[in-house]
Amino acid sequence: MIRPPGWSGVAFSEASDGDLRSDSSARRVVAEGLGIAERWATVRQVHGSDVTRVSSPGDRGEGDAMWTTTPGLPVAILTADCHGVVLQADDAVGVAHAGWRGAAAGVVERLRVEMTRGGHTPERAAIGPGIGPCCFEVGAEVSERFPDHGAETDWGAVSVDLGAVIVQQLEGLEIWNGEECTLHEGRWFSHRRDATPQRMAAVGWLA
Repeated sequence: MIRPPGWSGVAFSEASDGDLRSDSSARRVVAEGLGIAERWATVRQVHGSDVTRVSSPGDRGEGDAMWTTTPGLPVAILTADCHGVVLQADDAVGVAHAGWRGAAAGVVERLRVEMTRGGHTPERAAIGPGIGPCCFEVGAEVSERFPDHGAETDWGAVSVDLGAVIVQQLEGLEIWNGEECTLHEGRWFSHRRDATPQRMAAVGWLA
């Protein structure tokens, strides 16, 4: 489990914490370790930009971001190469699921806007580990969506720096960035590497 140093109310799980999508016992152990409720608010992620405000745990429908002002309610998205992003305001917290489709659709920006419109302007953001530009080989249909963030893989293929895209979308906020690649660093689940259904979690809550 990663906890950004000096931050409260945000955590990113690792593969060693278990499959937090389908293993209820693993989720219970993680919740106990973090001192938060075992039942979390989640969404059925579809690689889009829909944002939902939530006030209770459980499945909150389709979407890729949510936020809450309810104390003690964990909000979580699940990842295995995409980045999990947690936005914090004084009295609100939001989470977003940002792969290349979500980043292109502006899911992180939309979460920021929706929290601000609701009267809870984010002040800082934590970006969890995701596939790095070192390993994110893409075709032209993807790279053309991010003309300012082109990169090259370790083997010389066309890549995109998704982490840098997200950082740009969070301009003006205090940012903590995990900056680890889920594909070539074995401590993470990676769908692209293993075609695994297992997922890690990015969790935010009002501490």
